[in-house]
Amino acid sequence: MNNAMKTLSRFFLALNYFVMFVSCSSAQKSPGSTITPPPISGHVSKDSVSLWLTNANGSVRLQQQTPVFFDSVNKTNLVISVDSTQRFQTMDGFGYTITGGSATLINQLPTAEKTALLHELFGNSANSIGISYLRISIGASDLNSSVFSYDDMPSGQTDTTLSKFSLGADTVELIPVLKAIQQINPTIQILGSPWSAPAWMKDNAGTIGGSLLPAYYNVYAKYLAKYIQAMQRQGITIHAITIQNEPLNPNNNPSMVMQAAEQATFIQQALGPVFKNENLTTKILLYDHNCDRPDYPISILNNPAAAQYVTGSAFHLYAGNISALAQVHDAFPDKNVYFTEQWVGAPGDFASNLKWHVENLIVGAPRNWSKTVLEWNLAADAQYEPHTPGGCTQCLGALTIQGNAITRNVAYYIIAHASKFVPYGSYRIASNMVNGLPNVAFLTPQGKKVLIVMNTTGITQVFGIQFKNVFAPAALASGDVATYVW
Repeated sequence: MNNAMKTLSRFFLALNYFVMFVSCSSAQKSPGSTITPPPISGHVSKDSVSLWLTNANGSVRLQQQTPVFFDSVNKTNLVISVDSTQRFQTMDGFGYTITGGSATLINQLPTAEKTALLHELFGNSANSIGISYLRISIGASDLNSSVFSYDDMPSGQTDTTLSKFSLGADTVELIPVLKAIQQINPTIQILGSPWSAPAWMKDNAGTIGGSLLPAYYNVYAKYLAKYIQAMQRQGITIHAITIQNEPLNPNNNPSMVMQAAEQATFIQQALGPVFKNENLTTKILLYDHNCDRPDYPISILNNPAAAQYVTGSAFHLYAGNISALAQVHDAFPDKNVYFTEQWVGAPGDFASNLKWHVENLIVGAPRNWSKTVLEWNLAADAQYEPHTPGGCTQCLGALTIQGNAITRNVAYYIIAHASKFVPYGSYRIASNMVNGLPNVAFLTPQGKKVLIVMNTTGITQVFGIQFKNVFAPAALASGDVATYVW
């Protein structure tokens, strides 16, 4: 290429970045505002790439930008190549845990505002973020206003026939919200996770810590089966359960310790056979705790008598490295891995939370074979309530709901950059990693290609997106994340 052509090429590249910068600057919204992507008017070439941007300071949040266009000429040394012929796992979805407290706050909204919010979260319109996967607690989590199970008994009493079993408290807040969500998105996937068995089944007879007594293994398995069946009678399908939230954490309220050997025995001798006898198709997932202990699920999957009942393993990332998911997947490629929880600690820092969560979860988890990416609580109030006595006091919701006011926080945008564009049934596809530009690509059931890119460097990065033999110009300022769709 001669000097004149090089100069002209640099001019057009600089012009493209200037247009993107002006577009981002002129389209600013106040932090926490609802983002309505502007419609693209007129004809858009089939060779165009749509893009949505969130910047590091939060002044631009999931806003659609001026499209870029594929060209046969590569104009930069940095290139992210997307190959839709290399397909990996299918995605079950992106979403949140809708805690009992989340449901309470949503139900307190006026009817019109509640309906609009649920459509924004779970609908498939241009103004929706398309959440496709939810986690809920089986009984109370620590983000309920009080601790309960579905079969609580007075101290010293038991109910081994489960004659007192009732969904009880969940029928007041959580179940009505789930029914409303299913009206909007009938294909929503729901994962249930228990924080504790009923206290009378535990060796400490309490809600904090303690372990499930082996004498109650079969009773507790039937308790979980009754939960799935009771929810089904409410019209709510529980697609999967984890056996115990954070089984190595004895400090939450509620909580219960379940070591790997105990979990293997419980599955093999009780849970698996009960689900089989009851003809339940609900998937059973192991572990549901941090990435620093891949040995926990691996030890259970090494036991064929237990593993035969198991679909996969679930992870959090409060410790360890996200690569643990791939370690477990590679050891047992016929079993799936799922990422099921990560909080944002209040009050939160938008730039650093955006960067860490996108790099480690939105990019990192799928690249390490996860079929889901779930942030923690969907909603809390401005005081980070409700929560149980001893529950999380600094869990920043994806939404802050205070009275009728709704603020969209960083976790909302972290998930939305994927959930809006990557529906259930999408494939993760190949894309090369570029230093400072962690990324992940997907192929949707509709044939769209989706590329999510984060700039983790301290400078603006100009790069190209390659698909087959064409290239689209792109640029991200430090700390920005963009989703590209074509």
